[in-house]
Amino acid sequence: MFMKITTLTNPRQTILLTCRAEGKDNVMTLDWHTPLSFEPMMYAVSIGKTRYSLELVRKSKVFVVNFVPKELEKAVLYCGRHSGRNIDKFKEAGLEKEEAETIDCPRIRDSLGYLECQVEKEIEVGDHILFIAKVTKAHLKQKAKRLFHLFNDKFTTTQEP
Repeated sequence: MFMKITTLTNPRQTILLTCRAEGKDNVMTLDWHTPLSFEPMMYAVSIGKTRYSLELVRKSKVFVVNFVPKELEKAVLYCGRHSGRNIDKFKEAGLEKEEAETIDCPRIRDSLGYLECQVEKEIEVGDHILFIAKVTKAHLKQKAKRLFHLFNDKFTTTQEP
């Protein structure tokens, strides 16, 4: 069933979700995310129950959605293949951090833009947890070709920024 769902719904814009709890920063690759409301501005992300980032988001109740350019594809693949439980994925993937402005969480310096998010609700959805969050800051830093996940390690991008 999984392949049928993703075959129908992909390509999906790939993001890097950043989070922090108890002094530990992490970054994960994520495809399952969506806007929910303009007013108030709300956004949702779906994180697998086995993921380390799930623990951090549950503890801190904050995260940043980082929209990434095609040039960060290798970092996206690295972050999707490794757990941050015992390694610094920012360092290993060559990603520079900067501090979020409205929440206690890192952002990706080279992102195209970001959403700083405060969790309002979480819903168990099968093998994932859906986090519904209020966007506390949204910013478009630059226009460039965005990264979209097709399947496995295959990505595509937009033709124009």
